[in-house]
Amino acid sequence: MILLVVKVKSPLPEEELRRRAKEREPDFKAFPGLLQKYYVKLREPGLYGGVYVWDSMESLQAYKESDLAKSIPAAYEMVEPPEMEVMDIMFQLWD
Repeated sequence: MILLVVKVKSPLPEEELRRRAKEREPDFKAFPGLLQKYYVKLREPGLYGGVYVWDSMESLQAYKESDLAKSIPAAYEMVEPPEMEVMDIMFQLWD
């Protein structure tokens, strides 16, 4: 499994950002290979993130090349490019 952590900076109020994220939820649920996505709020104002769990690097690569991924900056009115980090999951605590 592959973990992708994305951090985005947005001027949107938290309520509006949450509304837009919920609106896009069905698109993420339908994306092949995405096992889970966590929506997170970081300590710094205006800084949010997504923690994605993928079944494979191929699925992650397909996502990164997709219209869904490319639509994120506009959807959240990002003020700078996102920070992304990809990690291999060694093992999980619970099944």
